[in-house]
Amino acid sequence: MSETLLIVLGLVIAIGVIAIIVLLLRPRAPVIDPAAEQRLMELNARLDAMGSWLQNSHTQLQQTVNTRLDAVSQNIGESMKTTTKNTTDHLQQLHARLAVIDSAQKNITDLATTVTSLQKVFDNKQRRGAFGQGRMEAIIADALPQGAYEFQFTLSNNSRPDCCIHMPDNRHLIIDAKFPLEATTALENAKTDDERLQATRQLRQNLGKHIDDISGKYLIKGETQDVAFMFIPSESMFAELYDGFDDVLQKGYRSGVIIVSPSLLMLAIQVVQQIQKDARMREAADRILTEVGLMIGDVQRLKDRVENLDRHFGTVNKDIEQIVISADKILSRGEKIQSVEFSDEAPSAQIIPAPMTRKIGSGE
Repeated sequence: MSETLLIVLGLVIAIGVIAIIVLLLRPRAPVIDPAAEQRLMELNARLDAMGSWLQNSHTQLQQTVNTRLDAVSQNIGESMKTTTKNTTDHLQQLHARLAVIDSAQKNITDLATTVTSLQKVFDNKQRRGAFGQGRMEAIIADALPQGAYEFQFTLSNNSRPDCCIHMPDNRHLIIDAKFPLEATTALENAKTDDERLQATRQLRQNLGKHIDDISGKYLIKGETQDVAFMFIPSESMFAELYDGFDDVLQKGYRSGVIIVSPSLLMLAIQVVQQIQKDARMREAADRILTEVGLMIGDVQRLKDRVENLDRHFGTVNKDIEQIVISADKILSRGEKIQSVEFSDEAPSAQIIPAPMTRKIGSGE
């Protein structure tokens, strides 16, 4: 504000000076007036003073403007440096985020490829069966010992179930790992009521046929258990079946086919583990009883030997007492001999018996 005021003031003064100069230069009739001459001289002196003041003001104004311009230039330079630094930092952060986005995009692409491959596996019945069987085999192999199960076991009717668990009663527990994926996928992707109704009908038909196949091929009287497991390798698929297909589950129960999910299969395998453990314990019961009988015999022999040892200690104590009595009598007679004190009594003819000795038997 002060700079603008100075500039305006300088312009006003400059205009006044120019007006005065113009008036002075205008031709006039020569008048000889001493007072006018005096005033003219005073005016010239004032004009000179004003010129000097204007020159000083201009110089001061120029210095002030230069100082302010330098300060503004410096501020603009610092602001440009700060802006450039911030811009560079933001660009680096943007590049880092773009790199993360590129990595995420690559992961998404890889995931899409994996999902596509998995979809191809599910589209192929043999590969789909291999996928379900792989999950089932992992659960079985992780829980049961070798020899307690067998994959692709051949039954007496030449059928080959996916898994056969050998039970203690020599009747096999059968597990089948196939599942109707097409109908399940169609039911999940159904958008209209007609599509859902058709997919439900197709899934119910496929499940019924699968249950009939398991019941007809894998349930053999006297060779297999009265029930078999149909393994569904997806908890969500099993939940869908459990919620909307109760009639199919009931048909499976009546046919001896139990539909199980991975969690239910693991629970069933734990029950099988306990059954096999109980069977092994029953098989070892006779052996345990024999070992207990032998241990009781060892304890009885130990008792007999302790009693014999106690009798030996009693005999030894009696012998020691007799030895002490003999030693006392010998000591008494020696003292009498030493003091030359003989009595008129005849010496006693009593003979102290020697300590009894006996042989220790080999069994004591």
